[in-house]
Amino acid sequence: MSNPLVQAFFVGRAVAEVINERLERSFTDTLSELGKLDAELKEHLHEFTEEVMARANRAEEVDMTTSTTTSSDSETGDVQTNIDELRAEIALLRTELQNYRSQT
Repeated sequence: MSNPLVQAFFVGRAVAEVINERLERSFTDTLSELGKLDAELKEHLHEFTEEVMARANRAEEVDMTTSTTTSSDSETGDVQTNIDELRAEIALLRTELQNYRSQT
């Protein structure tokens, strides 16, 4: 290459191509990692939800078996107290679930 101006042009174009390819690769890798992170977060939330529901179902079964054997002839006030306690627990669980969702 005898002309330095022509050589500078080709060097500049090559630099621009290399920078463009590396930026494109970095951008693609970043999007890929974000996609993986999103999928992992959804999977963790799904597992958390399943575990909560399984525990709730087990607790309900235990409660149903103990409540039918111990309080088959309980008073109406006891039932209302149980309902109020369950409502309070549900409200607490909803609050905890909202806090968990806001963290993710």
